[in-house]
Amino acid sequence: MSDLAAPTAKRLQRPSWKDHRLLLGVILVLVAGTLGARLVASADDRTPYYVAAVNLVAGERVTADSFKRADVALADGVGRYVSADAPVPDGKVLLRDIRAGELVPASALGAPGTVDLQRVTVRADAVSTAGLQRGHRVDVYVTPDTAHRAVGDEKPPQTSRLLSEVAVVDVLPVEGGFGAAAMTSVQLHVPADRVRTVVEAVDQGAKLTLVPVTGPRTGAETHD
Repeated sequence: MSDLAAPTAKRLQRPSWKDHRLLLGVILVLVAGTLGARLVASADDRTPYYVAAVNLVAGERVTADSFKRADVALADGVGRYVSADAPVPDGKVLLRDIRAGELVPASALGAPGTVDLQRVTVRADAVSTAGLQRGHRVDVYVTPDTAHRAVGDEKPPQTSRLLSEVAVVDVLPVEGGFGAAAMTSVQLHVPADRVRTVVEAVDQGAKLTLVPVTGPRTGAETHD
């Protein structure tokens, strides 16, 4: 039987610049570094702006808690929004509603007294107020109390719309009673020239029903 040839060990060779695997690795490292640098540069292009910290409604005064900072990159329209490089414009008044997380437009801020609204608290049945939150808009319907009908007037009380698209500022916890008897206090921003009408309706024991407004607003607060 013939002797088998003994295997010879191959020596490891140093990588050469001519090795295509080494060249590919260097290219991948360069590409990754370039992409990383671009991402960092892109992040550095972001600018601090103010966004609404909660749902804000027209007529409210701006406080330090109204806004929070957010770093964003805007392609254009930079001057349209309030920069967070300056302090919160405490004391300004909101001219329109701003949803939580929305950038604050400079045009949405005005001087005190620009918006003629007053905060009024009304009580309505818990059923009609279910699901209402700060920033929602509602129509307010009023049904007069039968005890305040004119003498000899036997017609049933007529329900009418008292206010249109007024803003909900706050919804207080449900008050005593169960089911239809449960009542909720809701704070609304009411046009100053309609406050007296609302107060009179409440004082006369009228029933108020709040109907949420869905879809885009048709205009500012109005009355029928």
